[in-house]
Amino acid sequence: MTVHSGGCHCGNIRLSFSSALDPAGLEIRACQCSFCTRHGSRAAADPNGRLSISVENRAKLQIYRFGLRTADYLLCRECGVYVAAIAGGGDDARAIVIVSALDDREQFCREPIPVRYDAESREQRLARRRAAWMPVEIEGI
Repeated sequence: MTVHSGGCHCGNIRLSFSSALDPAGLEIRACQCSFCTRHGSRAAADPNGRLSISVENRAKLQIYRFGLRTADYLLCRECGVYVAAIAGGGDDARAIVIVSALDDREQFCREPIPVRYDAESREQRLARRRAAWMPVEIEGI
């Protein structure tokens, strides 16, 4: 597995994305919801990989939920960077990483696929995330 490090601009939130997949071939998704388009989001996940998130100062972490309230979107209150989204909790938590928050983001060069999830029910959305998102480990939240 290759480890791709990253985090927010000020360093309060740190990421470690582990994947055996070549970053140049990894599917990148550009969700077309209003939140993701406003953030210029390019998301990636490897269901066989892993994302580790550590937060130095919990008070500087913004957790945002909207729509069907099926995921927590993690942003830094200090520098404003959107770093990841998490669905579920405990050992069942699954996540996506925002490619722009990775230090080696230029290696993830595949053209993003625009996706729309508006037609999904709550159950369909949760099932898709369980299948397509990756396991996540969180420290400091």
